[in-house]
Amino acid sequence: MSGNGLDHDGHGRGLGSVLSGLAVAVGCVLFLGGFAWGAVQYKPYTVPTQSMSPTVKAGDRVLAQRISGGDVRRGDVVVFQDDAWGNVPMVKRVVGIGGDRVACCGKDGRLTVNGTPVDEPYLHGTNPASGTPFDAKVPAGQVFLLGDDRLVSLDSRVHMEDAAHGSVPLSAVSARVDAIAWPMGGMLARPSGFEALPGGTSQPGPLKLVVGAVVAGAVLILAGAAYGPIASLARRRRVRAAVPAGR
Repeated sequence: MSGNGLDHDGHGRGLGSVLSGLAVAVGCVLFLGGFAWGAVQYKPYTVPTQSMSPTVKAGDRVLAQRISGGDVRRGDVVVFQDDAWGNVPMVKRVVGIGGDRVACCGKDGRLTVNGTPVDEPYLHGTNPASGTPFDAKVPAGQVFLLGDDRLVSLDSRVHMEDAAHGSVPLSAVSARVDAIAWPMGGMLARPSGFEALPGGTSQPGPLKLVVGAVVAGAVLILAGAAYGPIASLARRRRVRAAVPAGR
């Protein structure tokens, strides 16, 4: 009986050790792989001004997915850098792409794209959607950019006299903001107001999958590392319970 018990216990310890080691190994792959994936896909950026309030406030730390110009859609909050705008990284919202006629304001005070009024619930209490009327044709390969706080934002409206009518080239766009990392604000919602326009809106990047991989990896590493001490404690308790009282 005792021999069989020892064999069974030894087999259990061996299998448990293998499984705990496997959990740690898989956890390391997920944890480190998630961080590597995130580093390739995303870059952190601190928003310097209040122009995108209330969506993104001054001082917020955001995670922006690296994208090419061909991935840009209307409604995206993008990071860009252009000589005509001071050649410093800036964050604005894309409201028009090449070929669009962007104007404000329609009879109901809304922004219009190709004559279609657009709902903009993200605006900072602005009605009409711009205190400065404008009407611009966006050249091919360019985007028209506005801040969400239209009262303070210095955006495409102040560059209307430029040859590109206030727009910037797609090549100037380097990333799309996916989430506010600090203070923790979560994922940025894709605006529904542009969905009916040709091309629709963009889909969120893989940030949730990246975070999921890192969290799952951490859990597996902790669980695998904890197996040894927990199993040892359980064996000691079984030994003490098996010793007759008084011995």
